[in-house]
Amino acid sequence: MFEAPSLAPEARRLLALAREDRSKAEDAVAQLGIEDQLALVCDAPVAHRADLLGLLPSPEAVIPRIPEAELCFTAKAIGLGDAAWMMEYATPEQWVACVDLDAWQGAALDRRHLDTWLHMLVETSPETLVRGVHALDAEVIVLFLESRIAVELKPSGDDDWTPPEGGRTLDGQFYYVPRAKDDDLETITTLLRTLFERDYWLYFRLLQGVMWELPTDGEEWAYRWRTGRLEDLGFVPWDEAIRIYRYLDPAQLPTLPPGERPLDTSEWRIPVWLPSLPADPESELVLFRAIARLDDEERRACFYAFVSLANAVAVADRMDLSDVETTPRAIAKAAHWVSRGLELVSSANAVEPAECLRRATLERLFRVGANLDPDAARPRALTSDDESAGDSDETAGE
Repeated sequence: MFEAPSLAPEARRLLALAREDRSKAEDAVAQLGIEDQLALVCDAPVAHRADLLGLLPSPEAVIPRIPEAELCFTAKAIGLGDAAWMMEYATPEQWVACVDLDAWQGAALDRRHLDTWLHMLVETSPETLVRGVHALDAEVIVLFLESRIAVELKPSGDDDWTPPEGGRTLDGQFYYVPRAKDDDLETITTLLRTLFERDYWLYFRLLQGVMWELPTDGEEWAYRWRTGRLEDLGFVPWDEAIRIYRYLDPAQLPTLPPGERPLDTSEWRIPVWLPSLPADPESELVLFRAIARLDDEERRACFYAFVSLANAVAVADRMDLSDVETTPRAIAKAAHWVSRGLELVSSANAVEPAECLRRATLERLFRVGANLDPDAARPRALTSDDESAGDSDETAGE
């Protein structure tokens, strides 16, 4: 049900037409509105998106509208070494989200992935480069520079001072040398020269940071900023997400908690392309049969609640948030265990499943389902310390 999307007939037709007569394919795409062009790209498997983006008459009008995670998926499918042309049109927020999603492993920066993203940023225009550096946390840029260069500042009034051996300078004040002997520093020099010419004070602040800031402090602050931004995109911290696997007393499993208003929720920006959830009265999963019986307003509230739960599953299971397969995997798992819980609660209380959705949160129903078979539900890599974090408030509020 949640497999990677297949190529839609219209996209297939346009790509086939492009192979025969590219100008006709471009004219056909140009007849579509911007939102339809966006859907054409985002509905397609990531492997075909570069070809579809190439048919757009004004990619600068569509690319900034692509949800943040989808742009990250697309850039990785193209290859980060070849995606600078697309990222040229990305918004500062999209750049930040791509780095937040792909350049971290848990609470630690993935220096290799960070290098790749910043190398691509340097390959864009000077204007895009400066915007991107401004958008990214200064701590992240300092950590990137610090991993590649050592910096010395020429002392004022010291005529006997000599620059470090092999040192390079753009201004006669800051000198930098590679930390690795075989590093030609081409990317670093382009980055620093662009900032020196276009935003001297940012250039000055970053090099001072390389000289004086502790990498451990910088990474801790960068992680804090990233955590807050991911929460804005619906990804709560791991120690909150893992609560979906909390233990429930077996006697509590069938109960409908009084006073809950699970469909009283607000909308938020979703970083993936997910226009709607299946609402199929014939679905094999009771969750989607129940959603089909909700009214439009309730169904929309349930949509946001379900995406929030799927995000929690992805974080709790330590799935790769920059992997295009993560969203369908997390959705499938969330739907399965919610359905298990919904079947039990609905049957035990002689209440229609749709009514259960109005009276119990999806997180509660997931927990009920997961407690029916915890060994199968919980992520395989869950350690004993992780389990105690998930079980720390096992019956709170029940």
